[in-house]
Amino acid sequence: MIDALHRQTGVRLTLDGPCPGGQVGAAYVRWPDEHRSVLKWRPHSQAEGMRAGPLAVAEALRLAGYPAPATELVAQIGHAVVMVQELLPGTKIDHLDHRGLDQALELNQMQADQLADRPDIPTVALHLRQDGSGYCLHGPLRQHDRRSAALERWIAAVGSDCPPESAGQDAVHADFQPGNMLTTDGSVTGVVDWDGAARGDRRFDLVTLRFGIHAEETDPGVTQRLDAVLDSLPEDVLRPAWAHMSLRMVDWAIRHFTPAEVEHWLDLAEQRVS
Repeated sequence: MIDALHRQTGVRLTLDGPCPGGQVGAAYVRWPDEHRSVLKWRPHSQAEGMRAGPLAVAEALRLAGYPAPATELVAQIGHAVVMVQELLPGTKIDHLDHRGLDQALELNQMQADQLADRPDIPTVALHLRQDGSGYCLHGPLRQHDRRSAALERWIAAVGSDCPPESAGQDAVHADFQPGNMLTTDGSVTGVVDWDGAARGDRRFDLVTLRFGIHAEETDPGVTQRLDAVLDSLPEDVLRPAWAHMSLRMVDWAIRHFTPAEVEHWLDLAEQRVS
């Protein structure tokens, strides 16, 4: 990707090594002036769509003082979009404590109404009745076992009672979880990986956060506090978001993880099936 980017743009970056974590991958790179950035690629995407959607969301938040990275370069390389983004300070959260949760909730509040003047930015698609593009697939749940099939029927039923997209004028990260939050000495210094960001209801991200901590260690009481926040959400916000995340994580686990991990995600998904 670095070589292809050089051929297309004339910019010569050097590789500093891979970034830890993630499902697709990212790399640390260095510019000719020696400043460091992060190179990412998003397969089967269009640069125009990324600029008009996810990157526009992150930029709107960044201008409002939110710790989102600036995008320094975007290029279409074949079917993929290559992005070079600002390297923010800090390391990802591996263990969410109460201070981290407080900061996450504050950041989520900052996302409110940030896209009120940007009706052009696409809204969050829920995929409760139809498959997403490469994720949120219904078939694997229907075919895996009786338990996952029952969950899929509930997801589809929720989808029949709500719009296909999350309404609202907030900024939505769509993968708002500890692995995408950076900290230094306990203070959150950045939120990264905005590739799925869109317009909608910011509280969608609180449901994403609940799924994000299901597989991670937290301080005692953190999960219970977040559950109490979710309990306070209106049903027309909570149910579609919970159904979406249940579909997203169980489908992904069926296709990419072990049977034990599928059960792990089903255990969480079923907690709010009613």
